[in-house]
Amino acid sequence: MSVSMPVSAGFLRSPRAILFGDGQRHALGTVVRSLGTRALICTDERLAGDAMFGAMIRDLQACGLETLVYDKTQAELPIAGVFECTEQSRAFAPNVVIGIGGGSCMDIAKLVGLLLTHGGDLSDYYGELKVPGPLMPLIAIPTTSGTGSEVTAVAVVADDRRDMKVGVSSPHLIPHTAICDPELTHSCPPGLTACSGADALTHAIEAFTAVQREATTDLATSRVFVGKNALTDVHALTAISLIAKHLPKAVENGGDRQARAGVMLAALHAGLAFGTAGTAAAHAIQYPVGALTHTAHGIGVAVLMPYVMAFNRPACTAEFAKIASAMGVEGHDEEQLADAAIDAVRSLFSHIGIPATLKDIGLSGDDLAHVAGQSMLAARLVNNNPRLLDEAAMAAITRAAHQGSVPATA
Repeated sequence: MSVSMPVSAGFLRSPRAILFGDGQRHALGTVVRSLGTRALICTDERLAGDAMFGAMIRDLQACGLETLVYDKTQAELPIAGVFECTEQSRAFAPNVVIGIGGGSCMDIAKLVGLLLTHGGDLSDYYGELKVPGPLMPLIAIPTTSGTGSEVTAVAVVADDRRDMKVGVSSPHLIPHTAICDPELTHSCPPGLTACSGADALTHAIEAFTAVQREATTDLATSRVFVGKNALTDVHALTAISLIAKHLPKAVENGGDRQARAGVMLAALHAGLAFGTAGTAAAHAIQYPVGALTHTAHGIGVAVLMPYVMAFNRPACTAEFAKIASAMGVEGHDEEQLADAAIDAVRSLFSHIGIPATLKDIGLSGDDLAHVAGQSMLAARLVNNNPRLLDEAAMAAITRAAHQGSVPATA
């Protein structure tokens, strides 16, 4: 039986342990040794040749672990890579899986761990709450500051059998331990730093402005993403403040240790926020946009975010005012601050080189109707938006984002 709880109720899911700070990668061997004896490490070709990566592998081996490295992970995670890694590692029989890299490296670790533990086809688990039980322990080590996958219950894969990105969402996908070492991000080029940080900001904004559902006692067990609440709001606002302060500096000077740490901490907070609250319209629209333009996820959601905010503005005055304050905008008038939040986000993205429109990232005007229709298929994201979305609203947002105007239904 569902019992109503106070409006101020909070919900949060997270790893059992989070290690944050410069040098924390050196704890990897000790952490993994307590969980298993054979570690599969998922990464990409660039990182596999990095000196810090090599040192982490040697640390694992010095702690008595057998290791197998899969280094062919691709950006935006094609499903073929998940199948290839699963088959190549099956005989090795790992009992710990480690994802080291960007979001795709951490997501492939989650999905390979899922298939090695429970079997079946990956499509058996698409959607929410389809994973039947715990996975072998997962360790997530981000080398970019954006996706938040190190703390979330979701993994996204590009399934060419469906010509779209799809997600597997389950609390069982949350890594056992997240090791967040800002030193691993120092080699990120400015463009990747900007794209990743912009992704984190969209996570935080959409989590903070998500729909607020009735806080029943079965809410957290019946949904993976429950909407905004007292606990996720704290993480979201912290992430927004940190990104506004540190992201421009990290893009301008990749060697700024304080800025790098601030952006990684922001991405971690944003992951904790959206990992329970969920995201909304910007992410729903990005899926078909990304499939058509082959642009990075972080670029797509960042381009869309100001236009989604303009659409949601009538339903989010108080939240937008708090976002503006978190970004350093001064003022006391809530309406003015709410408007200023949209301008502040747009200005920050422009400053770090994010394109202004969907046209700028290669989306054809002929594809707008298709994008609007496909966006509506992401029901979890559509239903998490604070303002009611239908196909006409999606079309208005998409058209505005293509033209660089305000959504007609705002």
